Amino acid sequence: MCNTCTVRLMEIAYRRAPWFRLVREPLKGGMKLMAFILRIDPDQYDVKTAACRGCLRFYKLALKEESGLFRRLNDLLNPVFDALVAKIVTPEEMKQANEQASLAMSGQDEDRKKNSSK
Repeated sequence: MCNTCTVRLMEIAYRRAPWFRLVREPLKGGMKLMAFILRIDPDQYDVKTAACRGCLRFYKLALKEESGLFRRLNDLLNPVFDALVAKIVTPEEMKQANEQASLAMSGQDEDRKKNSSK
């Protein structure tokens, strides 16, 4: 499902550009409110790793499946949001977030964490 680890990218963006919270948090709150109103449970999706639990991607996926209004809003706002993130996060960090998502989706990320803690 994931191509990029959103959690990792947002950690970087928040650290590098603290003002970015003022952009993202209202969008995040709106998604959670819309999911609540539509009685969408993002926990219905399989989570490959513990770090993925609570990721906003599950809200976004569920809202895209259930709400035409959300799809239209996402079509308008997501390109702007992605361009903003691309200005904050370096291409190398984006590549690392892509790799982390691939590992998480394959279940290898959990295996790697278990082995490194031994």
